[in-house]
Amino acid sequence: MESNAPTTKNTSAFFAQAGIAFGVSLLTMLVAIFYLPSDPWPKAFLALGTLFLTTSAFTLAKCVRDAQETQYVVSRLDQARIDRILAEHNPWKEVG
Repeated sequence: MESNAPTTKNTSAFFAQAGIAFGVSLLTMLVAIFYLPSDPWPKAFLALGTLFLTTSAFTLAKCVRDAQETQYVVSRLDQARIDRILAEHNPWKEVG
């Protein structure tokens, strides 16, 4: 029986690395905006753009994850249906 299930989970070290990388990159961007030699309005615009980019990246990642999980559930249901049909099938059963 073939399964499309993910076989491995992320390790805690990988999760920590991803979290730290996200934090460092966001902090670096905000510090760069803060020290930008410009008026407050362009800085505010860049800060709002950074905020919007960050939230939309989280939303996109969640949508991709949800789509993959849905596909996994659908494939498991299809496999269960096929298994049930094969289990109930009797080629030696008389017709009629």
